[in-house]
Amino acid sequence: MDNSATTRIPDDTAPTAPEPPAARRPAPASRGKSGEIRDILEQEIVTGERPAGERLDEQAVASRFGVSRTPVREAINQLASAGLVEQIPNRGAFVRETGLADLVEMFEVMAELEAMAGRLAARRIDAKGRARLQAALEACESAAERNAPDAYYYDNERFHEAIYDACGNGFLASEARRLHQRLKAFRRLQLRVPQRIRQSLAEHRRIVAAIAAGDGERAEAELKVHIMVQGERFADLVASLKPREG
Repeated sequence: MDNSATTRIPDDTAPTAPEPPAARRPAPASRGKSGEIRDILEQEIVTGERPAGERLDEQAVASRFGVSRTPVREAINQLASAGLVEQIPNRGAFVRETGLADLVEMFEVMAELEAMAGRLAARRIDAKGRARLQAALEACESAAERNAPDAYYYDNERFHEAIYDACGNGFLASEARRLHQRLKAFRRLQLRVPQRIRQSLAEHRRIVAAIAAGDGERAEAELKVHIMVQGERFADLVASLKPREG
């Protein structure tokens, strides 16, 4: 693909505004040049703009973004950890192909992990956990009102992190986070499907209501529906993954 035009990344040394409250801070993974480069490359990979097998040339990417090779290397390492890139010694980094069947299977497992976390959270969440979950929900509501998919995505991450922490099972939380990392690019892409943010927010509200009421079975069911890729949502995801023409 032709990416000869320079895409400037903000200078980390530039003056910054006072840091916002914790509930509104950007997710740590999104900070810095490497995070911004990763987000852009990630989007190009999952939409098919960078096809499977394409080599990611560090110098070319660095020139495109007007940065040194260090943040590019960090971004590529993050993409490799997410399973989107394969790093081959002495050859470089190449875009990996993620089959739709594999994607559906991962979403099925993710739905079960999140559902279990929600059921346990409904039984174990404390006042601090409830406040954190409510703050994450309100942040999602704000992003939805602004129609800001990227902001909603990072606030959505905080929402699910609050549930993982509230479940009181470190092993479950660790496994959920690991798979969440593998699927994050595709979950983010789903938010660009028309009306998906509105649907997601409605699901978040039902999840919070179930957990706040201590209703583990309802929280489990709501989270499973929230994550599962099936029916019309699956068709929407398949359509969004088709490479763009032209």
